[in-house]
Amino acid sequence: MPVRFDRNGNKLWQRRTRLSDWLRYLGWLLIVALFVFCWRLMTKDTIWVYVLDSPRQGADVVSRMWPPSFGYLWQLWAPLWATINMATLGTLLAIVLALPFAFLSAIKTTPNRYLLRSMALLVISASRSINSIIWTMLLVAIIGPGILAGVIAIALRSFGFISKLLYEAIDEVSNHPLEAIRATGASGPQLLAFGIWPQITPAFVGISLFRWDINIREATVLGLVGAGGIGVNLEASINLLAWPQVAVILAVILATVIFSEWLSAAIRQSLI
Repeated sequence: MPVRFDRNGNKLWQRRTRLSDWLRYLGWLLIVALFVFCWRLMTKDTIWVYVLDSPRQGADVVSRMWPPSFGYLWQLWAPLWATINMATLGTLLAIVLALPFAFLSAIKTTPNRYLLRSMALLVISASRSINSIIWTMLLVAIIGPGILAGVIAIALRSFGFISKLLYEAIDEVSNHPLEAIRATGASGPQLLAFGIWPQITPAFVGISLFRWDINIREATVLGLVGAGGIGVNLEASINLLAWPQVAVILAVILATVIFSEWLSAAIRQSLI
């Protein structure tokens, strides 16, 4: 018989019925069947000979990366700086786009809960549903390859993320300061400036820095689809089988990501 415990830790025995046992077994059987079905669907085109040989191939690639070509490091500063600028400008543009959509989507600040809020939520969902690589591929086809395509792609991907978290923070603000400010006869903009914005500022700073940290990672690979930056060097080195250069590029990307995490954490602690 199954055992439950009350608040005092005493055992509460509950008799199982025959039907509940069979339903529980049927549920587990369905879960196992679903797992097997998904596994077979996922691996139907897999060539298992290659999979079994992958450890040897991976070890061979790693051995080709050593020793790294540190002389190639000096050619990475310009594309690395372009990558950081891409992530930073894209994040700033996303913040500018996210603020009005966040206030339109929040129940406490939207002028119209049915039309404007629904339209804003639709735009936010569309932004979040398309990956930045797909945005970049579309923009490269429209405006051509380069950093600009990467900046716009990061902004279009990021503003939905920022808007969603920010409008949730707006809806969670305390009503007591808002009621006190309304009692003074404050207007709508004054209510936003002195009642809502001070309460969401820590969340806004944290969300923006967190998204910038994510965009640093994403910007490093957008060059693979034509957005410029260090991803172009990575693609070229892989295509040329220049594995010592690939090792240096990966090390630079890792160091950049670690530095961005440290910097965002330091800024967050100093501002919040």
